[in-house]
Amino acid sequence: MNEENTLTIGVASVAEVKSRMRSATHGRPDATSRFTFTSGGDLLRTLNANHWGLLAALAGAGPLGVRELARRVDRDVKGVHTDATTLVNCGLIDKTATGALHFPYEHVRVEFDSEKKPA
Repeated sequence: MNEENTLTIGVASVAEVKSRMRSATHGRPDATSRFTFTSGGDLLRTLNANHWGLLAALAGAGPLGVRELARRVDRDVKGVHTDATTLVNCGLIDKTATGALHFPYEHVRVEFDSEKKPA
C-alpha cells in the first residue's frame, strides 16, 4: 500500500494533535495524511456502514457525481446525497466546483486503540 495515497483515520486527544503539529513545525514531520476524531464514539457515528461504503467507492476513483456514486454503491440517490453531505461537512470528502464528490486518496486505514482510562 502506497503511504502517500493513504489517509489514516483515528482517534486522538486535542493535546496529541497539537503535539504532532509542533513536531511537524520543528522539522520532524509525520508523512502520514491523517483525519482525527476526538473520541471513538464520534469516529463510529461518522463512519457508519453507509458512509464507509461511500469512502470505499470514492477511494482511487477520482471525482464522481452523486448519481454515479449511488449506482456504484447500489443505493438510492437521495440517501447517498444525504450521507455524502455529512462527509463533505465534516471534511472527509471534497465537493468540486461542478458538484462532483472527491476523495483524494486511494486507500484508507483506520487506527482505533482502546486504552483503559484510570478510574
